[in-house]
Amino acid sequence: MATILIVEDDVSIHTMIREYLRQQGFSCLDAYSGSEALLVLDTHVPDLVLLDLMLPGVDGQQVLTKLKEHSDAAVIVLSAKDSVQSKVELLQQGADDYMTKPFALEELEARIRVQLRRRNGNDNDALRVNDLTLCPDQRTLLIHEQPVTLTRHEYRIMELLMQYPKRAFSKKEIYEYAWEDIYAADDKTVSVHISNIRNKCRGAEIIDTIWGIGFKLH
Repeated sequence: MATILIVEDDVSIHTMIREYLRQQGFSCLDAYSGSEALLVLDTHVPDLVLLDLMLPGVDGQQVLTKLKEHSDAAVIVLSAKDSVQSKVELLQQGADDYMTKPFALEELEARIRVQLRRRNGNDNDALRVNDLTLCPDQRTLLIHEQPVTLTRHEYRIMELLMQYPKRAFSKKEIYEYAWEDIYAADDKTVSVHISNIRNKCRGAEIIDTIWGIGFKLH
């Protein structure tokens, strides 16, 4: 069970994150200020730290600097600041990832699992094609290192296309691989799921439609 230190002074956000992560099987430590975070780090060794920037007393950037001097825990910064410069500075300072508030808890979980997998060296089973990485843990697709959580069938579709990136597959072939069932000729299920994958990937060109044949990896 991985241990996550949540450093967030907003009680409602803090509670929401903690309850969600506990439901997903994580152990959580709590700090509501920068100085409290440093005290917790003196006595505990978390696997990952969720770090808000705007903290009372010692701010998040100071906490990040001190943490990186004494710990190899992964750090995901949580901040309302969304400028590219802010993100670049924090990543250069040692943060492993950066999420802009507000964010979806499911995306936060996916990013946490990506960092933990890297820390534990369990990324060997990932399937990689160009800027795409398909990770079996939690059915996560990384696009330029940004995680996208897939459903079981979406994952199976991407698995097939990424195993044979130069080949175009028919709807029948995709359906029978992803659903492990017989394809119905008028079934629109494959097209709907591929549309869902494209929507989750926020406009990134992932899957090409090959007219008269089916689909292939871009």
